[in-house]
Amino acid sequence: MKGLLYRGARDIEYADAPPPQPEDIRSAIVKITACGICGSDLHIYQGHGFSETNDYCVGHEAVGEVIETGSAVTRFRAGDKVMISAAVGCGACPACMAGNMNRCETNNIRCYGLGHKLQGVQAEYTMVPVADFGLAKIPEGISEDQAVLLTDNLPTAWFGLKNADIKPGSTVAIVGCGPIGLMAVEGAFLMGAARVFAVDLVAERRKEAEALGAVAFDASDARDRITELTSGRMCDSVVECVGADAAIHLATKLARNAGTVSCIGVNQSMDFKFPMALAFIKGLTFRTGTCSVPMHWPELVPLVQAGKLRPERTISHHMPLSEGAEAYRMFDARENGAMKMILTP
Repeated sequence: MKGLLYRGARDIEYADAPPPQPEDIRSAIVKITACGICGSDLHIYQGHGFSETNDYCVGHEAVGEVIETGSAVTRFRAGDKVMISAAVGCGACPACMAGNMNRCETNNIRCYGLGHKLQGVQAEYTMVPVADFGLAKIPEGISEDQAVLLTDNLPTAWFGLKNADIKPGSTVAIVGCGPIGLMAVEGAFLMGAARVFAVDLVAERRKEAEALGAVAFDASDARDRITELTSGRMCDSVVECVGADAAIHLATKLARNAGTVSCIGVNQSMDFKFPMALAFIKGLTFRTGTCSVPMHWPELVPLVQAGKLRPERTISHHMPLSEGAEAYRMFDARENGAMKMILTP
């Protein structure tokens, strides 16, 4: 079996990978038909991964076809076209069975592609533990591209928006206009935002946000411009989609008094200097965390089917899995308009 293996900082190799083996009778083996590179995969690519070892398969966004199921799998059978939730829980406690793995009562939350314990999905095949709860059949009216984005990116953007307390008529700022940020721009309007400000360092990404109806600024002057446009009131809700220290600090400055900051960008610092004095003075609500993907599928699938959300617009490249190393390089360098990269084994 071939897959994309992490060898070290900025070193992804298309190479032989161990064929997946069922974990137990609740597992399924899925043949991957398409997978995506997520912005959080770049943390691993850049050498800031979660594992102390190398040579594991990366990636956590994929769709495919079930080819084998364990005897305890009841909802799927060979031949089913499925999307794979980026993270899985124990699949047995009430929270996991409701799709909310962040509240897994056994604390058995795992994500694909962070190390050897659960190999990534940027490969020809993958093993899905507790398949009845970690898979969903691709619904009718959902394209393969849309299904890939439903495995992580779109639910994460939606999770960030819901955590931001957006109400009809709100003024919202989105910090970071990568794929998740752009999906958040579109989703904010759908939730009733009257104005959406988008902030990014890359001019091309700001143009994409403007095409969705946002008013976009470079990070260097975003605070001054938003202060001017809101007569100093700032934003009711801010969704931070980068994870960099500077982006999180900017997000707190863009929020109004008693506003909400929702941070979904990955920040791995254990020593982040949170601006507590500013948050205290403003009376901010600050939320962060990872997304329980299946919990949001019942809301998001109908919206995508109806064309209310079009996450596939963020896809810039389709490439074969064998060119995965080049796809990572391009995405990291933001080269040739690289946004969402979809790989096909």
